[in-house]
Amino acid sequence: MSDTDSFIEEVTEEVRRDRLFILLKRWGWIGGLAVVLLIGGAAFNEYRKATAQRSAEAFGDALLDGIAAEDQGVSLSEIPTSNPEQQALANLMAGADALASGDTETGRSLLDGVANNSDAPDVYRDLAEFKAALAQSPENPTEERLATFREIADSNSPFRLLAREQVALVLIDAGRREEAMDLLREMLDEAGVTAGLQQRATELIVALGGDLGG
Repeated sequence: MSDTDSFIEEVTEEVRRDRLFILLKRWGWIGGLAVVLLIGGAAFNEYRKATAQRSAEAFGDALLDGIAAEDQGVSLSEIPTSNPEQQALANLMAGADALASGDTETGRSLLDGVANNSDAPDVYRDLAEFKAALAQSPENPTEERLATFREIADSNSPFRLLAREQVALVLIDAGRREEAMDLLREMLDEAGVTAGLQQRATELIVALGGDLGG
């Protein structure tokens, strides 16, 4: 390489360095900002996870305290919540607690509130609807009780088979034994029927003097 070529290369390298320096002065802050955003984003995600965990733990502790209070669901219904799922669960448990304490009106009101809350998870709504149906007074007209359980039994609710069992029990209570046995036999072949439900249905059919084959 000649001295001229060497000189040109050195000058070119200096020009490159100068341009790079100018670019860094002008745009280097973008790289710094990107680093800050990356670090800040990771820190925020960790903070959000920790906050969610603390909230869930506090909610769980409050549920346990509410259950221990044995005050007909009052403490459970007053638990501070941070999302619709927590609110639905607290009210669902409060309603069940009120029913267990004999306060049917409050219990059904809380359960109906969960069942009709479109923001609540479907499984909580379905369970609340079924528990509210179970809380019907045996003094209610037979057709009214049947209609309530049949609405659940004919839906896609995960509690539909349990609702059919309740339909059979209401029919038995009304003296409509043949209808009840027909329904119970149908349940034995239902997809998704549990072993426990099969056993109860079988025992009811036998107790009513029927046979499993119809």
